[in-house]
Amino acid sequence: MSGRLRLAFMGSPDFAVPALRALAAAHDIVAVYAQPPKPAGRGQKQTPCPVHAAALALGLPVRNPARLRRDAQELAHFRALGLDAAVVAAYGQILPPEWLAAPRRGCLNIHASLLPRWRGAAPIQAAIAAGDAETGITVMQMEAGLDTGPMLRREATPIGPRETAAELQDRLAESGARLILRELAEPSAPIIQNEALATYAPKLTREDARLDFRLPAAVLERRIRAYQPWPGALGLLGDVVVKFLAAEVVEGSGIPGTLLPGGLTIACGEGALRVTRLQRAGKSPMTAEEFLRGYKLPGGARFY
Repeated sequence: MSGRLRLAFMGSPDFAVPALRALAAAHDIVAVYAQPPKPAGRGQKQTPCPVHAAALALGLPVRNPARLRRDAQELAHFRALGLDAAVVAAYGQILPPEWLAAPRRGCLNIHASLLPRWRGAAPIQAAIAAGDAETGITVMQMEAGLDTGPMLRREATPIGPRETAAELQDRLAESGARLILRELAEPSAPIIQNEALATYAPKLTREDARLDFRLPAAVLERRIRAYQPWPGALGLLGDVVVKFLAAEVVEGSGIPGTLLPGGLTIACGEGALRVTRLQRAGKSPMTAEEFLRGYKLPGGARFY
């Protein structure tokens, strides 16, 4: 199949922006759906999400319904668009069945995992935290279940041993843009997902940021990479909140959370974690050496 298609695009975060730009260059995007602007910054000014901002820069019309379900007026507008397809990438809302059925070719989702592994809201973070050797992009035909629809295209990529979620997201976003263009040009035969292999990646919360040093150092090192930039990986040293930005697993033992000789090395439930880059609350990121020069550690200091 060739030629320009009439599309709607539905997405919100940075991950979705490369796909929006690629589709806008190749097809006719007649509507962009994004989450409503939210207060941000010191002034709490209403700020559009990345997809909304990118769409405005491209001169595309944007709609920000707070919810889709039971909004008859919004559904009527969506149906009246006469869409060939809708492309969804981390939109942040569940599409009701009547929305899924409205476009001629239905709704196609760009999902940041190799389905059926890591369905859900945080697949990139889950893959890193679990120690997966690889992840990828799946373009799927959407249905009522959460990321359960037939798979159309998949593209795998290795996860680097030092790669953060932010870095991996950027790579997967570009892969997703390439893959959706191919699928729209040459539709694939759908492949049903194997439910026995399905795993779930729930939405992360601020509570997930706090590190538990009773866990193995290898688990904590992966979480430090997985939780960048959000929710972050935090520890409490006295009354000082520390965000860990980079660390490596080293040999060592002691009461979990206690500082060991050799830089900023923290005993864990198994092995130890040598922190190489960190950030105090309200301060700029710094190396461990800079932190130790500027912050006098009390005797028997321990992270909690």
